[in-house]
Amino acid sequence: MLLLVATCVVAFVLLLYMLSPLISPKPLALPGAHVVVTGGSSGIGKCIAIECYKQGAFITLVARNEDRLLQAKKEIEKHSINDKQVVLCISVDVSQDYSQVENVIKQAQEKLGPVDMLVNCAGMSLAGKFEDLEVGTFEKLMSVNYLGSVYPSRAVITTMKERRVGRIVFLSSQAGQVGLYGFTAYSPSKFAIRGLAEALQMEVKPYNVYVTVAYPPDTDTPGFAEENKTKQGNFNSSIGSDGYMLSSLTCGMAPVTSITEGLQQVVTMGLFRMLSLFYLGSFDNIIRRCMIERAKYETADKTA
Repeated sequence: MLLLVATCVVAFVLLLYMLSPLISPKPLALPGAHVVVTGGSSGIGKCIAIECYKQGAFITLVARNEDRLLQAKKEIEKHSINDKQVVLCISVDVSQDYSQVENVIKQAQEKLGPVDMLVNCAGMSLAGKFEDLEVGTFEKLMSVNYLGSVYPSRAVITTMKERRVGRIVFLSSQAGQVGLYGFTAYSPSKFAIRGLAEALQMEVKPYNVYVTVAYPPDTDTPGFAEENKTKQGNFNSSIGSDGYMLSSLTCGMAPVTSITEGLQQVVTMGLFRMLSLFYLGSFDNIIRRCMIERAKYETADKTA
């Protein structure tokens, strides 16, 4: 009996191994590829550009600040692996005017060829209690974090579909998987990224164009870029054990890039949900204690 069970398990695992390539996209070959990185003058965007450049890619950096772009260009060029590689810098606000973004992408493609991979890193965060935030803050974050990813993606998608080649990476956040205290403006703008990515992936998958959503926590950017080397082609890209748990808990109707990934989500869902209740209880307790402490200070100030 035990031998039969073991045989069935082995056969099932082998079947999963054989079927996984039917779902998982092949990694994009970066040597000679044209990679566009928005928000590429600093932070995560710059680190990703460096990692792609180290692997032989041609880079277009897109950001608002020209001085930072030029500084980033010099830093990236130190990592060239051949004398043919190019780093192109273009200054534009990717969240304001789609026609400008479209023109920028056309300029980049005229100089470096069709875009093989777009990495949407442009974004910003402003924290504060809901009633303390200016109404304009909600509009600004939705514009920068959401439309700042929509416009560049819209500008490259037609060519990618025509060529039957392309990768689009969206930078969300763990605050785009679960709502957190103080992020009532930021979290929704990052939640919107996921909705866009899921719908877009369904549209473009038949054309061999694949979408990835990255959910970094508070990030040590070089480590994030290093980890992403192994995650190209995955729809969900999370960091660390907390990130993995969140990705499983919030998978919903998100696509999977391997049957193994889907089974892992099914098997771990119950356990992770139980763990999440402890996390939520801990968050609630912290907020309650802070509220009580603040009330004490306010009372003391009034009576002083």
